[in-house]
Amino acid sequence: MLNLIKEVYQNYFEIASAMFASLVIVLAYILDKVFFLQACAMCILTRYAFGLIILTSLISYLLKSKFSYLLMILSSSFGIFITSKQIYIQNLTVEELSSLSGCGMPFHTMVDYFGLIEAITRTLAGGPSCAEDGMRFILNFAEWGLVFFVFYFILSLKKVL
Repeated sequence: MLNLIKEVYQNYFEIASAMFASLVIVLAYILDKVFFLQACAMCILTRYAFGLIILTSLISYLLKSKFSYLLMILSSSFGIFITSKQIYIQNLTVEELSSLSGCGMPFHTMVDYFGLIEAITRTLAGGPSCAEDGMRFILNFAEWGLVFFVFYFILSLKKVL
Protein backbone atom coordinates (compact mmCIF):
# COMPACT_ATOMS: atom_id res chain seq x y z
CA MET A 1 0.00 0.00 0.00
CA LEU A 2 2.84 2.40 0.86
CA ASN A 3 4.47 1.67 -2.49
CA LEU A 4 1.24 2.59 -4.28
CA ILE A 5 1.02 5.93 -2.43
CA LYS A 6 4.68 6.64 -3.20
CA GLU A 7 4.20 5.80 -6.88
CA VAL A 8 1.11 8.01 -7.17
CA TYR A 9 2.95 10.88 -5.47
CA GLN A 10 6.02 10.56 -7.69
CA ASN A 11 4.25 9.98 -11.00
CA TYR A 12 0.67 11.24 -10.76
CA PHE A 13 0.64 13.87 -8.00
CA GLU A 14 -0.62 16.65 -10.25
CA ILE A 15 -3.45 14.62 -11.78
CA ALA A 16 -4.47 13.21 -8.40
CA SER A 17 -4.52 16.73 -6.93
CA ALA A 18 -6.65 18.07 -9.77
CA MET A 19 -9.07 15.14 -9.46
CA PHE A 20 -9.36 15.49 -5.68
CA ALA A 21 -9.94 19.26 -5.88
CA SER A 22 -12.58 18.66 -8.56
CA LEU A 23 -14.24 16.13 -6.31
CA VAL A 24 -14.34 18.65 -3.45
CA ILE A 25 -16.04 21.27 -5.66
CA VAL A 26 -18.57 18.75 -6.97
CA LEU A 27 -19.27 17.46 -3.46
CA ALA A 28 -19.82 21.01 -2.16
CA TYR A 29 -22.22 21.70 -5.03
CA ILE A 30 -24.13 18.47 -4.40
CA LEU A 31 -24.38 19.22 -0.66
CA ASP A 32 -25.75 22.67 -1.52
CA LYS A 33 -28.45 21.20 -3.74
CA VAL A 34 -29.39 18.11 -1.71
CA PHE A 35 -29.46 19.75 1.71
CA PHE A 36 -30.59 23.18 0.46
CA LEU A 37 -27.50 24.86 1.91
CA GLN A 38 -26.70 28.45 1.00
CA ALA A 39 -22.95 28.91 0.62
CA CYS A 40 -21.62 32.20 1.99
CA ALA A 41 -19.29 34.41 -0.04
CA MET A 42 -16.22 33.01 1.72
CA CYS A 43 -17.32 29.45 0.93
CA ILE A 44 -17.62 30.43 -2.73
CA LEU A 45 -14.16 32.01 -2.58
CA THR A 46 -12.85 28.75 -1.10
CA ARG A 47 -14.30 26.90 -4.07
CA TYR A 48 -12.43 29.26 -6.37
CA ALA A 49 -9.26 28.43 -4.43
CA PHE A 50 -9.94 24.76 -5.14
CA GLY A 51 -10.39 25.77 -8.80
CA LEU A 52 -6.96 27.38 -8.67
CA ILE A 53 -5.60 24.09 -7.35
CA ILE A 54 -7.09 22.32 -10.35
CA LEU A 55 -5.67 24.86 -12.79
CA THR A 56 -2.17 24.93 -11.30
CA SER A 57 -2.12 21.13 -11.00
CA LEU A 58 -2.89 20.74 -14.68
CA ILE A 59 -0.27 23.37 -15.58
CA SER A 60 2.26 21.50 -13.43
CA TYR A 61 1.33 18.22 -15.07
CA LEU A 62 2.02 19.69 -18.50
CA LEU A 63 5.16 21.70 -17.68
CA LYS A 64 6.80 19.76 -14.82
CA SER A 65 8.89 22.83 -13.94
CA LYS A 66 9.80 24.38 -10.59
CA PHE A 67 7.85 27.51 -11.55
CA SER A 68 4.65 25.52 -12.03
CA TYR A 69 5.13 23.89 -8.62
CA LEU A 70 5.60 27.36 -7.13
CA LEU A 71 2.21 28.26 -8.64
CA MET A 72 0.78 25.23 -6.86
CA ILE A 73 2.32 26.42 -3.57
CA LEU A 74 0.92 29.92 -4.13
CA SER A 75 -2.60 28.65 -4.84
CA SER A 76 -2.56 26.40 -1.78
CA SER A 77 -1.34 29.36 0.30
CA PHE A 78 -4.32 31.37 -0.93
CA GLY A 79 -6.61 28.52 0.13
CA ILE A 80 -4.93 28.29 3.54
CA PHE A 81 -5.46 32.02 4.05
CA ILE A 82 -9.16 31.91 3.11
CA THR A 83 -10.03 28.86 5.17
CA SER A 84 -8.03 30.08 8.17
CA LYS A 85 -9.88 33.39 8.05
CA GLN A 86 -13.23 31.60 7.90
CA ILE A 87 -12.36 29.34 10.83
CA TYR A 88 -11.29 32.43 12.78
CA ILE A 89 -14.62 34.13 12.00
CA GLN A 90 -16.55 31.01 13.00
CA ASN A 91 -14.93 31.17 16.43
CA LEU A 92 -15.70 34.84 17.14
CA THR A 93 -18.17 35.84 19.85
CA VAL A 94 -21.56 37.30 18.94
CA GLU A 95 -20.37 40.79 19.92
CA GLU A 96 -17.30 40.52 17.68
CA LEU A 97 -19.40 39.17 14.81
CA SER A 98 -21.78 42.11 14.96
CA SER A 99 -18.91 44.48 14.14
CA LEU A 100 -18.13 42.65 10.86
CA SER A 101 -19.89 43.78 7.71
CA GLY A 102 -17.92 42.36 4.79
CA CYS A 103 -19.92 39.33 3.70
CA GLY A 104 -23.35 40.85 3.29
CA MET A 105 -24.30 39.65 -0.18
CA PRO A 106 -23.47 36.70 -2.45
CA PHE A 107 -19.98 36.72 -3.95
CA HIS A 108 -21.14 36.96 -7.57
CA THR A 109 -23.35 39.93 -6.72
CA MET A 110 -20.40 41.70 -5.08
CA VAL A 111 -18.32 41.06 -8.23
CA ASP A 112 -21.08 42.59 -10.36
CA TYR A 113 -21.41 45.69 -8.17
CA PHE A 114 -17.87 46.30 -6.94
CA GLY A 115 -15.51 44.40 -9.27
CA LEU A 116 -13.41 41.34 -8.52
CA ILE A 117 -10.74 42.89 -6.28
CA GLU A 118 -13.20 44.78 -4.08
CA ALA A 119 -15.44 41.67 -3.88
CA ILE A 120 -12.50 39.58 -2.66
CA THR A 121 -11.53 42.30 -0.17
CA ARG A 122 -15.08 42.53 1.20
CA THR A 123 -15.39 38.76 1.36
CA LEU A 124 -12.13 38.42 3.27
CA ALA A 125 -13.35 41.07 5.73
CA GLY A 126 -15.94 38.49 6.75
CA GLY A 127 -19.39 38.81 8.17
CA PRO A 128 -22.04 37.00 10.18
CA SER A 129 -23.07 34.77 7.27
CA CYS A 130 -19.49 33.44 7.11
CA ALA A 131 -19.68 32.38 10.76
CA GLU A 132 -22.29 29.69 10.18
CA ASP A 133 -20.91 26.21 10.59
CA GLY A 134 -23.23 24.52 8.15
CA MET A 135 -22.95 20.75 7.98
CA ARG A 136 -20.30 18.81 9.86
CA PHE A 137 -18.67 15.52 9.11
CA ILE A 138 -16.25 15.53 12.05
CA LEU A 139 -15.03 18.94 10.77
CA ASN A 140 -16.93 21.62 8.85
CA PHE A 141 -16.23 22.54 5.21
CA ALA A 142 -13.73 25.30 6.08
CA GLU A 143 -11.79 23.00 8.41
CA TRP A 144 -11.67 20.21 5.84
CA GLY A 145 -10.55 22.77 3.27
CA LEU A 146 -7.74 23.89 5.56
CA VAL A 147 -6.62 20.27 6.03
CA PHE A 148 -6.55 19.79 2.25
CA PHE A 149 -4.74 23.05 1.52
CA VAL A 150 -2.07 22.43 4.19
CA PHE A 151 -1.57 18.86 2.96
CA TYR A 152 -1.39 20.11 -0.63
CA PHE A 153 1.04 22.89 0.37
CA ILE A 154 3.40 20.44 2.08
CA LEU A 155 3.37 17.97 -0.80
CA SER A 156 3.89 20.72 -3.38
CA LEU A 157 6.73 22.19 -1.36
CA LYS A 158 8.36 18.77 -1.21
CA LYS A 159 8.17 18.59 -5.03
CA VAL A 160 10.08 21.88 -5.29
CA LEU A 161 12.76 20.96 -2.77
